[in-house]
Amino acid sequence: MNGEIFESVWDAIEDDPAEAENLKLRSSLMMALEKHIKAQGWSQTETARRLGVTQPRISDLMRGKIHLFSLDTLVNLVVAAGLHVEMHVAA
Repeated sequence: MNGEIFESVWDAIEDDPAEAENLKLRSSLMMALEKHIKAQGWSQTETARRLGVTQPRISDLMRGKIHLFSLDTLVNLVVAAGLHVEMHVAA
């Protein structure tokens, strides 16, 4: 161990800062979707119907398979779920 301290787990596992930032955004969207789905009490089948995807796709989402979802796809799913995405860019 070299004792490095990272701002997030994504910074620790990804050497490319742009890819780490992309993973942070995708992770946030996935967690927001999962939280919303659970709060609504939707089954995976109902969620798939509402979001216009297959049930296995929702299973991947709920299992956190981040590598299977692009940022664009997640934004589309968030909107389909009735949520709104806001972005803030900091220096």
